[in-house]
Amino acid sequence: MTLSATLEQVLVLSLDKLYDDAFADQIGGSFREFGFAMVIDHGIDEALIARGWALAKAFFALPEAAKRAYLVPGGGGQRGYTAFGTEIAKGASENDLKEFWHVGRELPEGDPLAADMAPNVWPGEIEGFRETFSELYAAFDKAGSRILAGVARHLGLPADWFDPRIENGNSILRLLHYPPVSPGAPGIRAGAHEDINLITLLAGAEEGGLQLFTRQGEWLDVTPPPGGLAINVGDMLQRLTNHVLPSTSHRVVNPAPERRHIPRYAMPFFLHLRPDVLIEALPQCVTPENPLREPPITAHDYLHERLREIGLKKG
Repeated sequence: MTLSATLEQVLVLSLDKLYDDAFADQIGGSFREFGFAMVIDHGIDEALIARGWALAKAFFALPEAAKRAYLVPGGGGQRGYTAFGTEIAKGASENDLKEFWHVGRELPEGDPLAADMAPNVWPGEIEGFRETFSELYAAFDKAGSRILAGVARHLGLPADWFDPRIENGNSILRLLHYPPVSPGAPGIRAGAHEDINLITLLAGAEEGGLQLFTRQGEWLDVTPPPGGLAINVGDMLQRLTNHVLPSTSHRVVNPAPERRHIPRYAMPFFLHLRPDVLIEALPQCVTPENPLREPPITAHDYLHERLREIGLKKG
């Protein structure tokens, strides 16, 4: 069964009210119930996002051979281009119907974290691509750190608790393209999955299709308000909070048959911890009623464990 999300179900929160007393409880409550929340007034320029959409569409419209020139062998799909049908949801039997491009963090020469974060590659065919997505990456990074300040307060931590743990984190900006499919195609564009990272910030796609799986066992349509972001908990935050904040399963379904000739584009930002951070359950999240679920692991090791599970990394 599928339901349509209402404002009463998945909260829409203004980041302008980040330090109001209610904000931390509201985002924490929405995360506890759904693993999702919606955010407006996030500070990312709408014109910048619009330029990003236009450049992403221009890239995905390139000939297949031109796009494949930006595949990075052995890179686990963490930079550059990943071809259609490569990624598969953990435990799924069918690969996702999508192709994507990844932009990562630019580190200064000689940075000790450079061994864990490959340099970016940039398509020479698309003018302004590097400048636009470098600016967008920084804007998403800033908005994500502000959202985490609210999460920290909800968990009884100082508002800046996450700051040193995400500084130069291995975050990824993904440009997604789901090509058109035939009217009789299977209903799933991206199989049910949970994200690997701390939180994901998703700019609203032109075509819908995002759904989350509720505690009641129903699929709920999630559509950010105009100019808003959908925010969801990733597995790293779930692990850090001993599952108090759940990394909810979500998927992307095809639209009605009469709209399946329309492509879908999306722009998620996967906000990660620094690779050297130990993901260890917070003491306040481990109780007799909620005993320790998982052992500590570094963010680097956990990321690569999960990349192998979803088919982006071999061995």
